[in-house]
Amino acid sequence: MPIHDWTRVDAGLFHHFHERWISALCDTLNGGELPEGYVALADQVIGGPIPDVLALQRQPTSDSPPRSTGGLAVASHPPRARFMVESEGDVYARRAHRVRIQHRHGQVVAVIEIVSPGNKNSRHGLRSFVSKTADLIWQGVNLLIVDLFPPSERDPEGIHKAIWDEVSDQPFALPPDKRLIVAAYQSTLVKRAFVEPVAVGDELPALPIFLNQELYVPAPLEPTYQIAWTVFPASFKGLIEESVHQNGHSGDTV
Repeated sequence: MPIHDWTRVDAGLFHHFHERWISALCDTLNGGELPEGYVALADQVIGGPIPDVLALQRQPTSDSPPRSTGGLAVASHPPRARFMVESEGDVYARRAHRVRIQHRHGQVVAVIEIVSPGNKNSRHGLRSFVSKTADLIWQGVNLLIVDLFPPSERDPEGIHKAIWDEVSDQPFALPPDKRLIVAAYQSTLVKRAFVEPVAVGDELPALPIFLNQELYVPAPLEPTYQIAWTVFPASFKGLIEESVHQNGHSGDTV
């Protein structure tokens, strides 16, 4: 199912879709996509931004050895994206004392964030989102960012460039025909970003949700988007589907 043009409806309607999409993501990840010992939870406050989905690694009990089943090994199945950039940053800064984000159910290892209009509709909103998101990268939390809204005057090259500028001073420009972003960040000693520009009418890529330095699971963005779209109010679908047809994609309609 193609990405729809969410600029055609107000923020409240996208928020409704956003909430259903987050539920579908959690249900799918917890339904067998995550390895044993990991769990996805929605809307948990962890001291930085309020994330949409957390991937937590539950602490093993003393009488059961930790096991890791499922997921893909980075070494044998390296993630792919149109762009991959990395930055060693300051190795000594990485060794300095830092606050480890904990959760009562386990250690936070990844955050999934679906960007909302409110994250970019003001300088303060964008600055707050970027700053807190970059803080998670420096604190060792892996990220997956999905931004289905085109760049604004505040993020002229998209949300990835705004975030990555807080990590490394490297050039990046969105392709003129792909102005939306899906980006996965691996928060290891060497910071890596896997960036896939997309456009209205495209399918969502299965970029990695990194669980640690060696393991990731492909993000089920496309199938969960379809689940959320299936239950989106039919009376509003026509407003959004029209833009997909105008871009030359027939898509799958419900």
